[in-house]
Amino acid sequence: MPMSGKRSRVGPLWLACFMTLLSASSTTLAQSIAALPDQTSRIRLSNRDVNHVVCVGGEIDDVRFSAEKGLAVERGGSDAWIKFLVLETDDAGAKTRSYVTTPSEFFVSCNGAIYPLYAEPADIPAQTVTLMPGTAQRARANDALLGPLVEEERAVGIALAILQDRVPASFSEVAPASAPLMIADVPTVSLTERRRLEIEGAGLSVSEYLVRANTAVTLDERDFLDGALGSDIFSITLDRLSLAPAETARLIVVRRSIQQ
Repeated sequence: MPMSGKRSRVGPLWLACFMTLLSASSTTLAQSIAALPDQTSRIRLSNRDVNHVVCVGGEIDDVRFSAEKGLAVERGGSDAWIKFLVLETDDAGAKTRSYVTTPSEFFVSCNGAIYPLYAEPADIPAQTVTLMPGTAQRARANDALLGPLVEEERAVGIALAILQDRVPASFSEVAPASAPLMIADVPTVSLTERRRLEIEGAGLSVSEYLVRANTAVTLDERDFLDGALGSDIFSITLDRLSLAPAETARLIVVRRSIQQ
């Protein structure tokens, strides 16, 4: 629940729009290589098969490369395809193939950023390179997702995203704390941080905790307004309030970022 001191009904239309955008932005990508903008990524590409480049959250506007190195590049929408050309020679009926071994550089324009790729051709299967959003791109995506919402709607939408395991790709994973926590107002439970995320551009961060009961207990979200969970807590959400011994609940804590 948001800790604003006021109770207001969250607009269902805005939340419906949020969850629709959330579904589109949280698609799981099973890619073999990830690259970030504005820093050179050293990668290995197949020198026999067609390699695939994917721009996450935008379109590939341009691919710059040296054509004289024996390359063919095509692009369309969020995709580009890279093929190292094979040189075939015929010497008195004996055909031989020569495969490219010289590295090449590519400068891919994706979603308003440049991705420098230093590609070493190798005798490996076709590769897929995922151009992941940088800080600026994530901030823009988060602003598009959360900007239209009032503060309480943001808190509810973020909590729902975590509880439904539909985390937007624009939320950045941060290493969670390893040590368990104890809360003074609820001494019969222990907390373990399962995951922590930064929401760049929104001035927010969020953590999910597993709350484990040592004895039967009835919880109150206000009991977790504790400095151990953050210095500027924006909202607290529990997925259940009553726990039997050894049962667990999920606790979502949304905070305002320190730098805000």
